Amino acid sequence: MYKEINISLLPEQSLDDVYIKRAVAKKIAVVQNEITLIRKIKRSIDARQRVVKINLRLAVWVNESPEVLTNCLKEYKDVKDARKIIIVGAGPAGLFAALKLIEKGLKPVIFERGKSVEDRKKDLKELYSTGKVNPNSNFGFGEGGAGTFSDGKLYTRSKKKGNIKEVLELLYNHGAQEDILWDSHPHIGTDILPKVIVNIRKTILSYGGEIHFNTKVVDYLFSSGVIKGVVLDGGEKVYSDYVILATGHSARDVYRKFNERGIILEAKNFAVGVRLEHPQHLIDCIQYHTKEGKGKYLPPAEYSFVGQFENRGVYSFCMCPGGVVVPASTDKHQQVVNGMSSSGRNTKWANSAMVVEVKQEDLNGVVGKDVLAGMYFQEYLEKLANERGRGNLYAPAQRMCDFVEGIKSTNLPVSSYKPGLTSSDMHNWLPKFIVSALQQALRYFGSKAKGFFTNDALLIGLETRTSSPIRIPRNKESLQHIEVKGLYPCGEGSGYAGGIVSAAMDGINCADKIAFTIE
Repeated sequence: MYKEINISLLPEQSLDDVYIKRAVAKKIAVVQNEITLIRKIKRSIDARQRVVKINLRLAVWVNESPEVLTNCLKEYKDVKDARKIIIVGAGPAGLFAALKLIEKGLKPVIFERGKSVEDRKKDLKELYSTGKVNPNSNFGFGEGGAGTFSDGKLYTRSKKKGNIKEVLELLYNHGAQEDILWDSHPHIGTDILPKVIVNIRKTILSYGGEIHFNTKVVDYLFSSGVIKGVVLDGGEKVYSDYVILATGHSARDVYRKFNERGIILEAKNFAVGVRLEHPQHLIDCIQYHTKEGKGKYLPPAEYSFVGQFENRGVYSFCMCPGGVVVPASTDKHQQVVNGMSSSGRNTKWANSAMVVEVKQEDLNGVVGKDVLAGMYFQEYLEKLANERGRGNLYAPAQRMCDFVEGIKSTNLPVSSYKPGLTSSDMHNWLPKFIVSALQQALRYFGSKAKGFFTNDALLIGLETRTSSPIRIPRNKESLQHIEVKGLYPCGEGSGYAGGIVSAAMDGINCADKIAFTIE
């Protein structure tokens, strides 16, 4: 017999396999030794009441053998001599597209402007020690993309865009922890994700794919509305009738090149704001309704806020419990921040982006009506933040209540942001529509979560890379660019994804479409 059941347990009970088995046996009215296996399908935390519960959905086998967990690696073929498909970018969209192409018997040839994970680590260490940004190897560019050195969050609302289970199983089979298969908000952690990325690289290479690091694509070969290949930074031309463009939202040179070449682009709304940092213990106390915080059996608490203020959305994004704030600039003239955490999420800080929707009409009179106006706006703010932070990756920062009250902070609390902070009256130099919406939102979110609105929290600037301000339009059915046959805009940089899992699913979808077309 096979059954799927739901049970609700106290946190300490949910970690005790013996207790779980006893509870399951009682619920389905069988003897414990008749249960062959219990496998978690979904785990979530219910903190809506004073007593926090763990909700489990379980697969239970009684007196029969369980199914074996899918091993996606078994389906791959040797594609060394197969038809070549070019992939530009080795982020999640590019890597998962490559895995799917191999499965379909096609050879992926990846060109990545940045370095391998191992070499990226060296450049990040140099970044921290000198404050100098390598424009092609940083927290944004390199093997695995911006997600490699992040929290590795795998939660997505894009459930209709692809097979989430396939992505999670691929990550698991390449070294991610098993609990990503059932956690409601799965994450891998920046200490584990780089190893997973390396294993994916090994799979691609072992089955005949190619990955070329330190190789920037600088132009694209078109003929009569058909893609013919790419041009590398050394001048070499590489030909293929199919190109997956998976360059990420920070590869602004791609947008500039397409605009220069007359390739259709579309402006879209995006979001800009700050990285908000609280003491993690405070967030634990708020979310778990106790002065003791998370205790022994609960993970560091998360939060999620969203609302409408000044007729625009304001929301938290990429929340990193037990994490750190990191410099995410991809150029020496920029000041950009992001958040990350290890698998243990064990620092004393919690951080999240807190961002405000930017509409196209907000840009009129600021940077003009060019299709790249949103990108120019991001660049303008990043340069301004760099100046206000006084360069060398120092970040402008302000205490939360001071920001809302329009007061410059005379001192700042200890922060996880290693390069350093500069006290700045951010309310005076950020665009007024962003300041006003943020001020209202922070007060409102504080009224919903007592203790959240506090001067012990920091606003750290700036968070500008939550999403692309530009969409590279494609046909809804074929996923090809609407006017360039064979060109597949893919992932976050194309404007069709918003995180590791959604980008990976988009890569898989594009590879599937190519395989179907070739067949």
